[in-house]
Amino acid sequence: MSLDWISRDGKLILGARIVRLFSYGFLSVVLAIYLHLLGFGEVMVGIVLSATLVNSIIFNLVSSAYADKIGRKKFLVIFAILMAISAVIFFLTDNYVALIVAALVGTVNVTGSEVGAFLSLEQAILPQTISDEKKRTSIFAIYNMAGTLAMSFGVLLSGLPSVFSQQFGLDKIYSIKVLFLAYATCALAALMIYLLLSSRVEVKTKNTKTSMTFRTITPQSRSIIAKMSSLFAIDSFAGGFVIQSIVSFWFYTKFGADLSTLSYIFTAAGILTAMSYLLASKVASKIGLVNTMVYTHIPSNILLILVAFAPSFPLAIGLYLARMSISQMDVPARQSYLMAVVQENERVAAAGITNTSRNIAQATGPSIAGMIIGQLLSAPFVIGGILKLAYDVALYVNFRRIKPPEEL
Repeated sequence: MSLDWISRDGKLILGARIVRLFSYGFLSVVLAIYLHLLGFGEVMVGIVLSATLVNSIIFNLVSSAYADKIGRKKFLVIFAILMAISAVIFFLTDNYVALIVAALVGTVNVTGSEVGAFLSLEQAILPQTISDEKKRTSIFAIYNMAGTLAMSFGVLLSGLPSVFSQQFGLDKIYSIKVLFLAYATCALAALMIYLLLSSRVEVKTKNTKTSMTFRTITPQSRSIIAKMSSLFAIDSFAGGFVIQSIVSFWFYTKFGADLSTLSYIFTAAGILTAMSYLLASKVASKIGLVNTMVYTHIPSNILLILVAFAPSFPLAIGLYLARMSISQMDVPARQSYLMAVVQENERVAAAGITNTSRNIAQATGPSIAGMIIGQLLSAPFVIGGILKLAYDVALYVNFRRIKPPEEL
């Protein structure tokens, strides 16, 4: 597949995304285990993990307000430096306070996906890296596919500590510490890539006097961002009920699936998800971005509800994989749509605000699901699916008449 329509800056952004999500893949698996091995209790581990999410929220808000004033490239470089510093701190010290500080000021990702300010900045830059505006959804599809595949390969690296421990006699703690050096190396690689970006990644109508805040956005865009943030929050809250760890626990508890089987299921799900991003681009070019978001999401959420009632393990797997093959097709369509319906100098703020709303809402879902699943094992699938269906209907009602430029 030729990528000639993507500029050098666009290819650099894709490269940084691949390196970054590769590192997210293995760190998201080992971090909680590492903190537990250090002797920290569940509450202390939770505080460190929560600090990483607080970091994502703060950095998203700061970059939303100041990135177009100070420079998008500068912010990406700063975040990459902080990512490397936090990894080094985790490698050098076991001091609990120092680890919390590293989680707060650095960029330590524990979700296995992109939730921080890197995503918001790159999301705003990508439309400026293509030669044809009609390719905007395609660049977001490739961006998400590359990241998902990189993360899947990164997860495989999380098995290295066991190899180091068994083959070379390293203790478990130090075996995991080695991965923090790998994380720092990935951060430095991303830093080098960002330093190569040109001035064309900056906003063309740069305002050096004022920062971009929600109040300074045009009234039309402000209305769009407010509605989308609210709807995305509902979707993410619902998604928190069926995050991978909860689905894994459900398969394990209801059908007795072992860890090896579960790894195969989620690897297959990741591959299907990655491939669906490219399909989303083709579908969007035929039926439109909003229709793609809604028409692919509704059947995926019906499948999610049906998983809860699957009477056998093979059928549950089939329904889950069928759901994963279409459930994320709305992602590149959603990102492309948002960047198309706001002004260029509002893109960082729009991405930052909507991503922040998603982060905050998603953080609350798993804890509620954890309480529910103890009483009704399959309830999270039903609740999550119903909430997501409500989101789909509301999205269609509110945005079906607001068209991106290529659909007018």
